[in-house]
Amino acid sequence: MKHSDFVIGKEFQCGINFYRVTDIGSRVIVAIPLNHPEDTSWYSGPPYAVQEIVFDENDTKVCSLPRKDKS
Repeated sequence: MKHSDFVIGKEFQCGINFYRVTDIGSRVIVAIPLNHPEDTSWYSGPPYAVQEIVFDENDTKVCSLPRKDKS
């Protein structure tokens, strides 16, 4: 993904994990992992109950938008 593809509050995928953007810097993206679907209170913040992760320009190249299920 390009830096301009990221939007605060929107989800993206990196590898097999999903994340929600919490901040956008001039060269980095900050996001929280969405690995507690059973209790969404973990994602209320800031501050968040889960650790924010910083993605630099090398990391964002391998990220993608979540796929839509064709159910």
